[in-house]
Amino acid sequence: MLTGEIKGQVDKVWEAFWTGGVSNPLTVIEQITYLIFIRQEIYTNTY
Repeated sequence: MLTGEIKGQVDKVWEAFWTGGVSNPLTVIEQITYLIFIRQEIYTNTY
């Protein structure tokens, strides 16, 4: 069960994607995965 705080954070992320024109849940998951990968690459190459 999601707590109110976590649910609010998930809703914010979903709203950001929805506003940007991405409404397919699978596409949202793919985009989040890509962003996490890029963030991890930046972190490992910077430090």
